[in-house]
Amino acid sequence: MSLFKRLAVALALALTPVVATAAPEVTPLVSTGWLSDHLGRDDVVILDIRSPIAKSGKDDYVKGHIPGAVWSEYPGFWRSERDGIEGALPSIEKLEASLSDLGVSEGKAVVIVPAGTSSLEFGAAARIYWTLKYLGHDAVAILDGGHKAWSEEERALETGEVVPTGDLFVAEPRPELLASTEQVAAKLNGAATLLDARPLAQFSGKDKHKKALAAGHIPGAVHLDQDVFYDAQANRLKSTGALAALVPAAVQQKAADIVSYCNTGHWAATNWFVLSELLGRKNVSLYVDSMVGWTRQSGLPISLPTN
Repeated sequence: MSLFKRLAVALALALTPVVATAAPEVTPLVSTGWLSDHLGRDDVVILDIRSPIAKSGKDDYVKGHIPGAVWSEYPGFWRSERDGIEGALPSIEKLEASLSDLGVSEGKAVVIVPAGTSSLEFGAAARIYWTLKYLGHDAVAILDGGHKAWSEEERALETGEVVPTGDLFVAEPRPELLASTEQVAAKLNGAATLLDARPLAQFSGKDKHKKALAAGHIPGAVHLDQDVFYDAQANRLKSTGALAALVPAAVQQKAADIVSYCNTGHWAATNWFVLSELLGRKNVSLYVDSMVGWTRQSGLPISLPTN
C-alpha cells in the first residue's frame, strides 16, 4: 500500500464513527473446527504462508486454499537482510505497511496457516506469530496441523487469489520480546538462560549455517533442538504434557529470563512459542539475529566443546 493510500485509509477511518469492537478470542493453536466455524467473518484474517520452505508457494495457494485466506510470502514479507544478517526483522514501518495491505488491524484476529508438513516449516508460522505479538497484536493463532490437516479432513477449499481489503495497522512494539546482540552479550554472566534451538551438530560446532562466520554456540547456552517438539507423523506440535517433559531441567529449574536463539530467528521462534505461549513461561524473548548476527560482531565469544 502506497503512502498516499495509507493516508487515505487513515482519513477514512478517522471520519468513520468509532464503534469499539474486540477481536474473536483465540488460543495460540486453533483447530480446523474452530476456523471452519469462523470462516467469512470480517474480523478474522487468514494468512496462508506456504512457501519454498515447505516446497510449496503461491502456485499451490492459487490451486487451492482455505476460503478467504490471503497469501503472505514468508521469506520476503516477514524477514529481510541487514548488514549480511539473513532473516533480520524488517523495519516497523515496513511491517505496518505490509500488515495494512493484508487487512490486519486492531479488532481482527489473525490465523496463520502453515503447510503442516515439517518442524522447519512450522518455524515460519511461529516466527510470524512472534512478530505479530512483538508488534502488539494479541489476537493471533496458528492453525493446528496447518493446510495439510484441513485438506485431509476434506474441508472446503477455493481457488484463485483473494485480494484483501486494506486496513490500517498501527504497531505498538513490545521491546521485551526482542533481544539484541548487545543485550545478549550483557547476559553472559548468567542473568538469562540462553536456549539454542539448532541441531546438535551446529550447537557442537561440527556444522554451521552458511551465513554464520564461525561455528559453535554462545557461551553458557543450553541446547534444545526445536525439532523435538514436533510430531512428524501427526505433522503438528506434541501435546502440552509431552512438550513440558522435553524442556531441560536446567531451563525448568531456573527463574531467569530466557533468550531463544538459533541461526536467523527461525527455529528459535518455535522454542519461544512453546515456552511462552503453550507452557506459559514468563520473560521469554527471541534473539532474531542469532548466530549469524552474533558471529558478525567482532570480539564476541563463541564456545566449542574442544575449548
